[in-house]
Amino acid sequence: MATMRAVVVNEAGGDFELEQREVPTPGVGEALLRVHACGVCHSDSFAKQGGYPGVSHPLVPGHEIAGAIEALGDGVNGWETGQRVGVGWFGGNCGYCEWCRRGWLIDCENMEIPGITVDGGYADYVVVRASAMASMPDDIASEEAAPLLCAGITTYNALRRSGATGGERVAVLGVGGLGHLGVQFAAKLGFETVAIARGSEKEELARKLGAHHYIDSLAGDPGQALQELGGADLILSTVTNADAMAAVFSGLRPRGTLLVVGASMDPIAVPAAMLIGGAKTISGRASGTSRDSEDTLAFSALSGIRPMIETMPLERAAEAYEKMMSGDARFRMVLTTGV
Repeated sequence: MATMRAVVVNEAGGDFELEQREVPTPGVGEALLRVHACGVCHSDSFAKQGGYPGVSHPLVPGHEIAGAIEALGDGVNGWETGQRVGVGWFGGNCGYCEWCRRGWLIDCENMEIPGITVDGGYADYVVVRASAMASMPDDIASEEAAPLLCAGITTYNALRRSGATGGERVAVLGVGGLGHLGVQFAAKLGFETVAIARGSEKEELARKLGAHHYIDSLAGDPGQALQELGGADLILSTVTNADAMAAVFSGLRPRGTLLVVGASMDPIAVPAAMLIGGAKTISGRASGTSRDSEDTLAFSALSGIRPMIETMPLERAAEAYEKMMSGDARFRMVLTTGV
């Protein structure tokens, strides 16, 4: 049997271990992908530490997978071996639960999540549901495509489905792994783009990414600073700090929305009365389906949007993960398999 390398977490809280495994065979409705690159995401901590519903060990992490189809299982139509594809958080839907039948595929009750509920892309090969695959443009390199399948789709899909229209003022809270892409997408979608971050050191970068304005949240009240610009029609929150979200809420214009895409378990402390005056809202959005990933990749190719990445070979997965978790990465770590 052919073998492959795989980085495995054998128990919750365990180390990343490089193992040799047999190359898996795709079943009905599945595809075997040759992994070219896999992004390292903060959500990989669920694989490392456990705590997410459906996580079991041993487990191969990784849900930002860019590669090519190696083999197709029975019942898979519309795809060809050798075709470049990517897979993100959306690992394919069941097709029969209530939410699938309503067309809300990202809310599928039986959705697989690569690297979280099934083995992911920290390996040379991975088996995925065919419904999870997104076609990748030829002019985006695999190592750049990988983060677009998570951080990219999360910010782009949220912005394009937010209801905001070109010319309106959109603030992006945070200029990190998600935010540095959110700023680019907001600017390219035609919004008057405001970047908000802690400290002044990210201002030059934010403006290079397309921000028309920059607010240092440490220099004063960021909500007031937003109002001095005329207020925001939309605030895209890419941070995980609930206090930071609450601090900018007052910067919304009437009918404005705080749209949360950075995951946090902490409550957002906004007085109820602030929701009523001006009919303001707080909402959230998950990443999106494989079709949304294709749209994200296509728009990125068309507009020249790319993530800022640092690559490491697969065998240095532990180092890449620690660099990401420590905040030393600027801004996305990507593992490569040498293909």
